[in-house]
Amino acid sequence: QDYTWEDHGFSLINRLYPDVGQLLDEKFQVVYNLTYNTIAMHCGVDTSMLRRAIWNYVHCVFGIRYDDYDYGEVNQLLERNLKIYIKTVACYPEKTTKHIYTQFWRHFKHSEKVHINLLLLEARMQAALLYAL
Repeated sequence: QDYTWEDHGFSLINRLYPDVGQLLDEKFQVVYNLTYNTIAMHCGVDTSMLRRAIWNYVHCVFGIRYDDYDYGEVNQLLERNLKIYIKTVACYPEKTTKHIYTQFWRHFKHSEKVHINLLLLEARMQAALLYAL
């Protein structure tokens, strides 16, 4: 059975540390929902599928998989260099280099790459909390 932040982690951490669950949940939601609705030069783009794919890929790297998510989306939306970058930053942050950073999404804005970093670091934190709880 799925052990999710929304269904289990949030309520358990609130019982252990009152109000911390709400603060963490707000932090996760702010980063997850952060968007300018642009991708490179394209404006008015719904980026929710991409953000969900990145979040779920990070969880997948740590062994957390959801039955109701189609992981085929991950392969369609995340290019190989982006997957390598995500896995390196999430699992081996000490091995992250500028070269790896510049290899993915070459034509994208720096702010979009920073958003990827925020997404994967918060997803990594949520995955660690799920294991701890």
